[in-house]
Amino acid sequence: MLKLMYITNSPSIAQIAENAGVDRIFVDMEYIGKYARQGGMDTVQSHHTIEDIRRVKAVLTSSEVMARINPIHEATSEYSSSSEEIDSAIEAGADILMLPYFKTANEVEKFVRLVDGRAKTLPLLETPEAVECIDDILSIRGIDSIHVGLNDLSLGYGLKFMFQLLTDGTVEKLCGKFEDRGISYGFGGIASMGKGMLPAEKIIAEHYRLGSTCAILSRSFCNTSIVTDMDEIRLTFDEGVRSIREWEKKCASGEVDLSKNKADIDSIVQKIIEG
Repeated sequence: MLKLMYITNSPSIAQIAENAGVDRIFVDMEYIGKYARQGGMDTVQSHHTIEDIRRVKAVLTSSEVMARINPIHEATSEYSSSSEEIDSAIEAGADILMLPYFKTANEVEKFVRLVDGRAKTLPLLETPEAVECIDDILSIRGIDSIHVGLNDLSLGYGLKFMFQLLTDGTVEKLCGKFEDRGISYGFGGIASMGKGMLPAEKIIAEHYRLGSTCAILSRSFCNTSIVTDMDEIRLTFDEGVRSIREWEKKCASGEVDLSKNKADIDSIVQKIIEG
């Protein structure tokens, strides 16, 4: 089964997600440089805090807390250094740290060194520069898993639609490299079953074809800035995760033709970018 991740800094919503079967609660502290590259886009820019890690961690019993920190940086008058940020996130209870928007192996090496085995490390591969030096990155000891960020990576390549990375061979090639190194991996996000420009069930089947073990539940899975009733949120999570798990069983059992699914994805994505 895929490890499902959901972004929230709300303890009550974190509990609902955990009870529904979400594996990782994702506290998103990244903000340095993010608006500059995503400004004007309908993307999640959360700017959560260290205290949010502590608050979410306090209410969970089984789900892991994952914190996305900022890209590697030095201290300025506006923010602390990466070293201080990493130390604070671990002290607050983060089980996994995600490093975003790196471009060199040196950045990943520094990240792993600063974490120093105190939490799991998960680099978020989302720049063309990082793809170019991926072999050097994967040679670094201490990487626990890796995730391909389709949104920023597609922006970096100037693509019209982020799921073109599933059809042009980029993600498949990267997954092969991760698998060869014995590093677990995931990519992108998924909406509720039957929803999304590229339906979630198509993306989930592609995770199984490529051997992926992790996916983010996108904002559209349960947009808590729009849906505020806690009973409705709970129902959305319970039914949504149950539907995903039921579909996963079909993908894992061979009931879903994964090769045909890939052909369907190619066709759908082509129609979207032509339209």
